[in-house]
Amino acid sequence: MLDPVSRVRRFNRAVTSAVGALDTSFLGRGRPLGAARVLNAIGHGRADVGDIRDYLGLDSGLMSRLLRSLEDEGLIETTAHDDDARRRIARLTPTGKREFNAYEAISNRQAKDFLAHHTQREALLSAMDLIASALGRDGTALREVDPRSDEARYCLGEYYAELARRFKQGFDVKLSRDPDAKDMVRPRGSFIVAMSDGLPIGCVGLKGSSSEFAEIKRLWVAPSARGLGLGRRLMDAAERTARELGIAVLRLDTNSALAEAGQLYRRSGWTEIPRFNDDPYPDLFFEKCL
Repeated sequence: MLDPVSRVRRFNRAVTSAVGALDTSFLGRGRPLGAARVLNAIGHGRADVGDIRDYLGLDSGLMSRLLRSLEDEGLIETTAHDDDARRRIARLTPTGKREFNAYEAISNRQAKDFLAHHTQREALLSAMDLIASALGRDGTALREVDPRSDEARYCLGEYYAELARRFKQGFDVKLSRDPDAKDMVRPRGSFIVAMSDGLPIGCVGLKGSSSEFAEIKRLWVAPSARGLGLGRRLMDAAERTARELGIAVLRLDTNSALAEAGQLYRRSGWTEIPRFNDDPYPDLFFEKCL
């Protein structure tokens, strides 16, 4: 009766109904969901038509029809790309901006009302994060950012909070090395954040420590995105960046309480070595020659 396939299909039907996927007037604004999603993508800064099409998973024919319908309504205008006439750029008109803002206001109000009627708000949000990460797995993008950016600071804050929960002695970032991640910027290093549809769900830092080696630091993946191979992707990206910067040897440290991290490093070709720093928290140390 409650077999996995039936549960998935029940979920799919519930979401289809809740989001109004079959409505001819999505959120009561007079156009179906497809056109509204294209308008939303443009309003959130996506301009290249090819990028919008890939982001929404649309074929060229349907994308053309949706763009044409929005142009006919006077909501968008499309022009040739300045450097490549084969590419098209879409922008909102003043009318389109007003319509985009109307959609945003209705969607935000709808989300708040939905959460207000549920007694287990955090459990509900956690379940949504888990599903969104799984469904959006292929769309997760890795971006190099300033470690002081909002996305980086969010990831680091979540990382530190998790260490405080999992370490027996707790965790105080002020006692760790480079608490501000100031050395994780080019040309000495890098800081990479994994973004899922605009939200940060993971990070890793490359810290230029000395002329002999650099360190991998602050590897973190949101609980909702674990088991999807994101940790390995972040490590691979950090290693590629190290090669770009001419770094030949990488080191990292971790704590045995983070068993999954140790397993990842061993599977990724890292070799356990003796302690190489005086950080009070790690008890396992690894090295990899690039």
